[in-house]
Amino acid sequence: MSRTDLSAATSLCGLLLFSSLAGIAPARAQSAYQPAPPGPGEADAPGKTGNKFAGPSPFAPQAPGVNAANIPDGPPAEPSEVTPAVEQIGSHPAHGDWPAYGRDTDATRFSPLEQITPANVGQLTRAFVYHTGSKPAPGQVNKWAAETTPIKVGDGLYMCSAMNDIMKLDPATGKEIWRHEAGVKYASIPYTAACKGVVYYTSSTVPEGEPCHNRILEGTLDMRLIEVDADTGKLCEGFGYHGQVNLMKGMGESVPGFVSMTAPPPIVNGAIVVNHEVLDGQRRWAPSGVIRGYDAETGKFLWAWDVNRPDAHGEPAEGQHYSRGTPNSWATMTGDDALGLVYVPTGNSAADYYSAMRSPEENKVSSAIVALDVKTGSPRWVFQTVHKDVWDYDIGSQPTMIDFPGQDGPVPALVVPTKRGQTFVLDRRDGKPLLPVEERPAPTDTDVEGDPRSPTQPWSVGMPRLGLPDLKESDMWGMSPIDQLFCRLKFRRAKYEGEFTAPSVGKPWIEYPGYNGGSDWGSMAYDPRTGVLIANWNVTPMYDQLVTRKKADELGLMPLDDPNFKPGGGGAEGNGAMADTPYGIVVSPFWNQYTHMMCNKPPYGMITAIDMHTRKVLWQHPLGSARANGPWGIPTYLPLTIGTPNNGGPVVTAGGVVFVAATTDNMLHAFDAKTGKELWNDVLPGGGQATPMTYEHKGRQYVAIMAGGHHFMMTPVSDALVVYALPENK
Repeated sequence: MSRTDLSAATSLCGLLLFSSLAGIAPARAQSAYQPAPPGPGEADAPGKTGNKFAGPSPFAPQAPGVNAANIPDGPPAEPSEVTPAVEQIGSHPAHGDWPAYGRDTDATRFSPLEQITPANVGQLTRAFVYHTGSKPAPGQVNKWAAETTPIKVGDGLYMCSAMNDIMKLDPATGKEIWRHEAGVKYASIPYTAACKGVVYYTSSTVPEGEPCHNRILEGTLDMRLIEVDADTGKLCEGFGYHGQVNLMKGMGESVPGFVSMTAPPPIVNGAIVVNHEVLDGQRRWAPSGVIRGYDAETGKFLWAWDVNRPDAHGEPAEGQHYSRGTPNSWATMTGDDALGLVYVPTGNSAADYYSAMRSPEENKVSSAIVALDVKTGSPRWVFQTVHKDVWDYDIGSQPTMIDFPGQDGPVPALVVPTKRGQTFVLDRRDGKPLLPVEERPAPTDTDVEGDPRSPTQPWSVGMPRLGLPDLKESDMWGMSPIDQLFCRLKFRRAKYEGEFTAPSVGKPWIEYPGYNGGSDWGSMAYDPRTGVLIANWNVTPMYDQLVTRKKADELGLMPLDDPNFKPGGGGAEGNGAMADTPYGIVVSPFWNQYTHMMCNKPPYGMITAIDMHTRKVLWQHPLGSARANGPWGIPTYLPLTIGTPNNGGPVVTAGGVVFVAATTDNMLHAFDAKTGKELWNDVLPGGGQATPMTYEHKGRQYVAIMAGGHHFMMTPVSDALVVYALPENK
């Protein structure tokens, strides 16, 4: 970033609002509820006999009736053989198609289309706007954040609504050809009503021309796999139970909204690999983070990877369940058909900010990339990005597969973005770093009894860091000298020792770049022709403090599955009960709570281009304007680029244009891929917290963005898919 850009950003005192990243949860009544004891293979707190926090549970294991579709479980199954697969179109996409979430199975988010260029992108106009119909109903707490990226295959544009309805649209007009109503209920929304995308699959057993030869697959918020015919939208009767698979089987105790699927599952060599999110901040013995494989043709269970039952790849026996509280994976995974691997980005064990009760097996695979064999579900290798993570630095980004230049020719590589802003480049055959990684000393000073921190943490010294320098008291700012003084005092009151400042009970600590920092679920885009990597990223510090169980009870913090819990709009990114542990967590943005302006000076969001041949930054500047931001929630409408928080990723085209929305200015932006110059933008009907895509239909290139808004980013909610193209006479 140039000095001029930074100066412009930091001179906007009083003009920028970082709209509330995470609110304080409303007070709730104290509860005497205690959870069920750990299941097989689950660890108790070190040095304790038995489970101190165990007790009778008012909840029976979640029955099929809890799920929206009443899908029978069926008897326990042993791992079975997968139906022979055919090569999927995402491996070699048609020139004008976008057949997978990341455009191809490498997850490059690169399109070979060249019709839209830096010279003509300014002429883009809206071709059509399609409305999904999915928005909060009157009286419902807003949990909406669609986050959808459509896919385009042949004559169909396929997408899902925030509540998992599946649609096929005409790519030229947006006319709805068919809709499959998933029937997901509001109670099943976890932190967010989101469906990032659907999956296109071609059957190896159903002949061409027959129903369900080509299929659309999705995972739902209420934990189902659904397969429908790509031509009609009707359920594929031969898949699972009349087209659906119940993913709550073997999960044990739960309630609607505790576990859900928001990311499209990859299909690797005929196996659907399923992960799911587990709502943060609830309890130590939350539902399992198990990863499972299912036959893409039949829906039959194939295998499970259950961290604390490493040798048990089958489904649990009657009355048992997958090990609880293990690290979950909520990000989009990447599949490698050639190596027979799926790359799983993991998060933390349950109770994000306290690690003393985690098993050694959990500590080895949290906040890591785990390469699973898609035939057996066994790990081939693990690369960890944070040791004993108590900062919620889970990996939210989909890894990208590239050919990395080596001494003896291209090396199959995996690019791993992280919330820390560290980008790791690994050999995807064995997980070994292809660029240097150093273990550097990390702070260990903590007043959290019995929970020592790791003395070192990994740093990717071979790639530019997507981050800004550590915070200083002199960096604090505000609308006036009084606001700046308030923030300086707040900084001085907190514990801060850099990126890995250890959690504390006695005083707040600052978490920076924060759990929404670096690269999150939008991931990166990679142009394989030029070797240029495009990334947009955040620097948004948080103000955290552990509180004793007594204090947590006084604050009314309780988990989602407590009978006295009252719905209030999530519970993942704010205060958390962390039941079954000695502590709760209080989390808020590091801001002036009166003006709702961040205490650290902008920028808060950036975009960067990196040459992967030299690993040098080609260009970098703040991303997002002040137009929709301002103190006390009042938009300034100033078109000044100051760098706002952003969620959603970029795409890059052979035409030399980068498209990205993501920002809290509610705009779609187009940049010159060579220079980073902003070439065009358009104001969207809602927040653009999604990754755009581009496709060609009948000789015309289109650019699509889901402008669904995001409750966490406090951008306007909408149900609009906005699609652009050049004028037809151009």
